[in-house]
Amino acid sequence: MDNPGTLILIMAMAALAPLLAASVSRLLSVPVVIFEILLGILIGPDVLDWAHHDQVIDALSDLGLSMLIFLAGYEIRFADVGGPVLRRAGGAWVVSLVLGLGISLALNGGDLARSLVIGTALTSTALGAVLPILRDSGRLEGRFGTVVTGFCAVGEFGPIIAMALLFSGRSPGAASVVLAVFAVVTAGAVWWASRPRPAWFGRLVATTLHSSSQFAVRYVMLLLAAMLGLSELFGLDTLLGAFAGGMLTRIILRGSVPESSGTILSKVEAIGFGFLVPFFYVVTGIDFDLRALLDGGRPLALLPVFLLLFLVVRGGPVFAFAPPDLSSRPERGALALYAATCLPLVVAITTIGLDEKVIGTGEGAALVGAAMVSVLVFPLLAPWLLERKEGPDAGAGGARAERGGEAW
Repeated sequence: MDNPGTLILIMAMAALAPLLAASVSRLLSVPVVIFEILLGILIGPDVLDWAHHDQVIDALSDLGLSMLIFLAGYEIRFADVGGPVLRRAGGAWVVSLVLGLGISLALNGGDLARSLVIGTALTSTALGAVLPILRDSGRLEGRFGTVVTGFCAVGEFGPIIAMALLFSGRSPGAASVVLAVFAVVTAGAVWWASRPRPAWFGRLVATTLHSSSQFAVRYVMLLLAAMLGLSELFGLDTLLGAFAGGMLTRIILRGSVPESSGTILSKVEAIGFGFLVPFFYVVTGIDFDLRALLDGGRPLALLPVFLLLFLVVRGGPVFAFAPPDLSSRPERGALALYAATCLPLVVAITTIGLDEKVIGTGEGAALVGAAMVSVLVFPLLAPWLLERKEGPDAGAGGARAERGGEAW
């Protein structure tokens, strides 16, 4: 490793972030990811200039993003979400994509390449950031949490598919064929995962769950690595493999060792949220081009524009396509705010745009900056909207939320 000091600094910032979040929690509930990014900016080249990249730092950061998407994929419970919700969520995302591309083309004077980057970024949702917030607030379980999960899952999966089709360097037809083959292989893996495991599998999981062998955790890491490798083999973005790997892991664990799946997940989350995911967010802060954002007036002026576009392009269609049993405006508004919360995929898509020299550093900084603000502001406004519901309406909404699946 060329920069062991940077590794120590990143881990120090990762450890400091929850302390800062806890210290301000009495005044304001700030997601810990915000402190991770801000501390990364602090030690980055545009402020203190203490942290510097090397291949190990880059590899761990990429693995952190993959783990974030993997854990988001694991949280998807399609059986609970249901087909009608997913159809509504899919329709909302398609409308978001059309809106995003149309607005981007209008703002960029018809520049298709730049509009594809910006328009796709505007349609994304940070499922990996929203789910921990919902879980910590106790809103993940129940009808509202299920609906949010469904809409946010499509907001994560849709842009990943779009990245595979639009940014792979292949023609749309060739990219579609490759993606279809990947889907067939993944479907075969899901079929294999759904089959009963042999008896020795469950016994080995149980006997090593609290030993140094940790077979289950190693098996989950193998699945993640295998799906990352598969997506790389097909020339697709590895985030697609990470998301599919999370869904595959849930099927295997819930089907083979349901009594241990919660414990196994907690161990995997400890690796993810305790090490790799905060590593990614701190490095995101280090990479954030603060000078480009503050240099001149245009990039800084674009930040609130992009923030508004996240709400309009992503949140607007979600509000319109919300299930009928979320009839109150506060519930629909909170759903839209959670769906408009974005960051990881904005970082990934912006990085592609910068690498291909399709967008400028100022635009990239404004996009990522707006996404950072969305993670800070939108999840704070959403609970406030839910708490504004009047007592009788809240009770009725809660009752609808618990029994509502059949209604749509």
